[in-house]
Amino acid sequence: MQIRIIDLTKRFGTLEAVSHVSLEIGDGELFTLLGPSGCGKSTLLRLIGGFYVPDTGGIYFNGRLVNPIPPYQRNIGMVFQNYALWPHMTVWQNVAYGLKVRRLPGQEIQERVSEGLRKVNLTGLEDRYPGQLSGGQQQRVALARALVLNPELLLLDEPLSNLDAKIRVAVRSEIRKLQKELGITTIYVTHDQEEALSLSDRIAVLNQGKLFQIGTPRELYEEPATPFVADFIGVNNLIPGTVAGERDGLLRVQTALGELQALRRPGLKPSDRCLLAVRPENASLALAGREGPGENRVSGKIVFASYLGNTLRYDVEAAGGTLLKVDIRDPWHHERLEVGVSVTVLFPAGSTLPIPA
Repeated sequence: MQIRIIDLTKRFGTLEAVSHVSLEIGDGELFTLLGPSGCGKSTLLRLIGGFYVPDTGGIYFNGRLVNPIPPYQRNIGMVFQNYALWPHMTVWQNVAYGLKVRRLPGQEIQERVSEGLRKVNLTGLEDRYPGQLSGGQQQRVALARALVLNPELLLLDEPLSNLDAKIRVAVRSEIRKLQKELGITTIYVTHDQEEALSLSDRIAVLNQGKLFQIGTPRELYEEPATPFVADFIGVNNLIPGTVAGERDGLLRVQTALGELQALRRPGLKPSDRCLLAVRPENASLALAGREGPGENRVSGKIVFASYLGNTLRYDVEAAGGTLLKVDIRDPWHHERLEVGVSVTVLFPAGSTLPIPA
């Protein structure tokens, strides 16, 4: 199913929860709505599902306007954040509930439920109650209940937020694999950037009801279009500056840390304000006086170090109190530097992205 949303707005009193959002979702695509809590992503999902009525704008399924059509006639499956399972019903009864409401023949219900439980690896747990299941198993029951309806569109509203971190990683892999096997157009809501990057074909980043950028995970991570997206997706060092000109195909930017070089960006011209985005993994450290190659060099001192397992992250305080984060990807073969040590942060111009301020 192809989804098209045109200039969609939803207000609750004076709050504009969704503000003039337009986007398109391709057939069979796993499309994620990503943003902080309260940004409007769940409201947008419920508008698409028909649980809310928009104040303005149109929602189209395969070119057909569905604004006046109730949820039960849109052929959607929905998995809620709290799973919404009936505690007094068994797994089988929960999954079969929607099919019974549709008054399907008993044999067809039996076949669909058995197949749905097989798809989510719950065969053999038909007679258990939700209270006897783990969080991950409850989430799969909710997913099976949605899938047995043979929906053309699957809506997932923060489905993994109640799971432990390790289980969450495993279940999201299962969701991605199952979605690709079935080819169902899926809209996934989350505030977890890692979850969005690992699952999605494309991602829409929202904040305060507005759409900031749409792109593939790689595009959003490597080419953020706005300061908000650069700051929200992953970790970024954002250095304010003013464009001074160009040299040797690179942008010259004057900052409080000195003149730095960055990639060229269409539309930026001398005297324009911008932010230079540098990922911690694209920066390196050298002891003062032992600098190696690198177009950009910033002097400072280490003020904090955090061990993250596969990464050692340093916070370096530079001129004017600017903090720069630097990731060491191989802590095993790195001689740890102490707090207070003077260092130089090195980062290439080719990994320094200017963003219009």
